[in-house]
Amino acid sequence: MKGPHDKTPDQKELEKELNKYLEKKYGDRVKLVVSTLVPKPSPEQRDDDKGKTSKKSPPHINFDMKPEELISYLNSFIVKQDKAKEILATKICTHYNKIKFMTEKEDGSDTEVGNIKNNIIMIGPTGVGKTYMIKLIAKKIRVPFVKGDATKFSETGYVGGDVEDLVRDLVYEANGDIDLAQYGIIYIDEIDKIASSNNVIGPDVSRTGVQRTLLKPMEETEVDLRVPHDPISQMEAIERYRRTGKREKKTVNTKNILFIVSGAFNNLEDIIKNRMNKKGIGFGAEIKSKDEKAEYLEHVFAEDLINYGFESEFIGRLPVIAVFHQLEAKDLYEILKNPHSPIITSKNKDFRSYGIDIQFEDEALWEMAKMAYQERTGARGLISAIEKVLLKFERKLPSTDIKELVVTKEMAEGPEGELQKVLKDPHNEERLRRYRELVAHEREEMKTYIKVRKTEFLSRYGAIFTDNRLDLVVDRVIKKERDVNSAFEEVLSTYYQIRGFEKSFLERHGIEINLNDKAIDLLLTWILKEERDIKELLPTLDSLFEPALKLIRDKAGVNSFSIPKDGVENPEAYLNKLIKEVYRGKIQDT
Repeated sequence: MKGPHDKTPDQKELEKELNKYLEKKYGDRVKLVVSTLVPKPSPEQRDDDKGKTSKKSPPHINFDMKPEELISYLNSFIVKQDKAKEILATKICTHYNKIKFMTEKEDGSDTEVGNIKNNIIMIGPTGVGKTYMIKLIAKKIRVPFVKGDATKFSETGYVGGDVEDLVRDLVYEANGDIDLAQYGIIYIDEIDKIASSNNVIGPDVSRTGVQRTLLKPMEETEVDLRVPHDPISQMEAIERYRRTGKREKKTVNTKNILFIVSGAFNNLEDIIKNRMNKKGIGFGAEIKSKDEKAEYLEHVFAEDLINYGFESEFIGRLPVIAVFHQLEAKDLYEILKNPHSPIITSKNKDFRSYGIDIQFEDEALWEMAKMAYQERTGARGLISAIEKVLLKFERKLPSTDIKELVVTKEMAEGPEGELQKVLKDPHNEERLRRYRELVAHEREEMKTYIKVRKTEFLSRYGAIFTDNRLDLVVDRVIKKERDVNSAFEEVLSTYYQIRGFEKSFLERHGIEINLNDKAIDLLLTWILKEERDIKELLPTLDSLFEPALKLIRDKAGVNSFSIPKDGVENPEAYLNKLIKEVYRGKIQDT
């Protein structure tokens, strides 16, 4: 006879037993629906657990990312800035891999004193991709990310907030998961605006004070999630104490939070130039590049930043420096040409929301890149340039039956005149021909782009990508507006779900099935291109395969089946054919 602790019932069993009892007592008027039931551990289990020390494990973050992999990912989105990509990818990967290494030590804890974090300072003009790069990295590594403006901080935190508010925002971005928030990224822009000019009175005093308030969070401190000057959080704490008699204190430790700061640092190059000339390097006269400022900034030392107006303790907590270069007109053109350009993608979505598809000719992109370069605001100028060209089209075309639009050089040079031509002759055959050519060209360009980087993609995602599957990647990128990396991962994830179905079939039915490449390609096409629901598709195949293959197994002793394309395309006909062959004696146990 089994004792009461021989087997702990699972959630479904408990729910079933409770509903039986309620049905006997109340009939079908009362039914219990339990989302989560956690069995109470037995005394023996509690005793066993006392001697165990659970290993501390970080949340689900991509800690295994390697620098080369992250650089490759950034290359898909960001033009130029190769050195900055190298620095950021390497140091951020090291930061998170080091956390993993320290938390997986034998004792499960990191007891190291004086740990140095790879906090980063980014130097470069506006619109060169600083914020965009950090957002991409945070998304790829799957950590919460918040951005603040240093000019909004005050020494006390009462005027505009302080860095502790950003720590609390990390918890919000992590959906309340404090553990995850403690591995987030805090990005502070306009950091150069809190540099002092060595005056003893005036705003410099408060700027120095803000620098000092950042010291502890950038290293390690505990931040209370309750805001001290927030009456609502104080009332909640009082109410909790009244109900429970306990003072609950929730804090976030900043030890593993990565701090990244950035700024334009105007005139910093003059400080570097003077230092280099004083030391007799003679380097200053040799720099003649268009981006002379960035050439000097590449040689920035900590002492230059201290001379710029930062406290030495503050700079000491930012050991990594990355310099970004000014973008030229050709760089802005490359941003627009990039298959993952958020600017073009966003504008496509604007028009597609009205059922209009737009295509951009190269000459039009060049014109808009030149227009943007004149504004001297980097990539931000591209948004303004595109709006100047397309705003009136976006206003007028939704009220017409036009569904395709080609953005031409003439349109970029004189949008109003071209709009009148389009409205006068909306179905001009020449424009439609150019549109069709651009659609075909876009697909070929995407294929070429993937093929050029095929080795890199295959090394990252595996050699399972046949030509058919690469076509699906292209299709996802163009039609679904995915980036190439996400499209690859989407196809790969679906592929492994299908392979998982094979494994599950064996576990549940004791029969081995192996879908061949053509069968898998057909399923991938149905799921990804025709958008058939995988949660309906695979169970349907299961319900058809299981009885037929069991019959064949019992009759012929065959327990392993290779399923071809027609076994997926028309499973009933395929299985009927197999069964007939069994009864004719053509299928036998091998």
